[in-house]
Amino acid sequence: MRTLFALWAAPLLLFWGWFFLSLNDINFGYVVLSRQLHDLVFQLYGQMLGVDPALIPGMVAKACVFDGLLLVAFWAFRRRKAIGGWITAMRNRYFDQASTPSA
Repeated sequence: MRTLFALWAAPLLLFWGWFFLSLNDINFGYVVLSRQLHDLVFQLYGQMLGVDPALIPGMVAKACVFDGLLLVAFWAFRRRKAIGGWITAMRNRYFDQASTPSA
């Protein structure tokens, strides 16, 4: 699972790192991080998709959240016995404390 999380997170870190650095024109002398290339890339994607380029970062963010939720659901399904045991232990602990009279 760690490998799956790493394979999921690495491209996201690269994309969002590039996005915010190029959005704010923090380029460290690299053309790849320039605001001009940022605008060109999103204009190109906007033309290919037929949408306003300003909507693309929000679309990517929604896709990232959806993928993250799917990944967490997959992880929870694989760990359902451990999670179920934890929930049972917490429920038993809570009801054991609630059933004992307080002094």
